[in-house]
Amino acid sequence: MKTAVFGTGPVGQTIADKLNSLGHEVMLGTRDVKASLQRADKDSFGRPPLKDWHKEHPTVKIGTFAEAALHGEFLVNATNGTGTLPALAAAGAANLAGKILLDIANPLDFSKGFPPALTVCNTDSLGEQVQRAYPDVKVVKSLNTMNTYLMVAPRSLPSTHTVFLSGNDTGAKDRVRELLRSFGWENNEVIDLGDITTARGTEQLLPIWVRLYGTLGHGMFNFNIVKGEVPK
Repeated sequence: MKTAVFGTGPVGQTIADKLNSLGHEVMLGTRDVKASLQRADKDSFGRPPLKDWHKEHPTVKIGTFAEAALHGEFLVNATNGTGTLPALAAAGAANLAGKILLDIANPLDFSKGFPPALTVCNTDSLGEQVQRAYPDVKVVKSLNTMNTYLMVAPRSLPSTHTVFLSGNDTGAKDRVRELLRSFGWENNEVIDLGDITTARGTEQLLPIWVRLYGTLGHGMFNFNIVKGEVPK
């Protein structure tokens, strides 16, 4: 399947690498291809610059947001939260219309340092903002509550853990569920929370996630919802 991944950072690269290994025809989308490929410094995670990563993944194409959106039958938003709406605007509504958009981004504000605040919360979410801006796009919020490596390698943890789905279109959520299975997620680990407004809940898990990260010293952990019997 032709798949577009918006964002060339650690999350975008990790998702693109996994999709590529599964046989997808992947294109990474960025605002300025030349500038992205000219960067020479390692990223904030110590990963090599995009040009070096691309040499190791030559079958992954790199284009503008608009080119990636036109290429993709299935779209993944792996941009940072504040860059999501500008990136989609650059992609173009006509290139996005009618397609499924798996939204992994979180509305994190690092302007005052760590831990970050949320740019939107409580009565709205980034997922809802995307859906309102592009009503013809089938937005599904998922994978935004964990480390990028666990997104594509859930069996890296020694026990079951949980991934959430939020979205208005049942068929689109089914497609995302299929993608999650191809990443290694088990059916019983996927919880469909309901429509896109439920993305408020998963995005608001980030404040506790970043504090757990600070306490544990790494991001190789996830939430697990343990269900029991309702007392009679």
